[in-house]
Amino acid sequence: MMDFDASFEKLIGHEGSYVNHPADPGGETKYGISKRSYPMEDIAALTLDRAKDIYRHDFWAPAGCDAVPAPIKFDLFDMAVNAGVRQAIKTLQHAVGAKEDGLLGGATLAACAAMSPDRVLMRFNAKRLLLLTDLASWPAFGKGWTRRVAENILSA
Repeated sequence: MMDFDASFEKLIGHEGSYVNHPADPGGETKYGISKRSYPMEDIAALTLDRAKDIYRHDFWAPAGCDAVPAPIKFDLFDMAVNAGVRQAIKTLQHAVGAKEDGLLGGATLAACAAMSPDRVLMRFNAKRLLLLTDLASWPAFGKGWTRRVAENILSA
């Protein structure tokens, strides 16, 4: 079962260690936690346990990952980390034909339940890729993002 702990381990496989890429608007980043998003954190000294707490509190729970069907839990979490919670939920809503308000509620969950979990997952990742191709930072990071989504699909 893909619970938070299993999802976190899989996510960290994508995120890696400390980087400070000049094309990354997030600035210095460690375990996927950026200075831009967490200006009060000492990114270079960030521990894996602290990163896990941040991911649980700021991404997993607000995205409603415990409420969605099992096959989409990780992908929703992964996108919430990369694009923000509201954007990840809007992408899920777009994929299942629910109102795109960025709030995971009963109507979105019902729309998820009305579709086969594999179809939800396929449509969600397709919508995610389409969104990524429109980003200004696509030329610098598009190949890596595409690989990440493809690896998620292959490991589902």
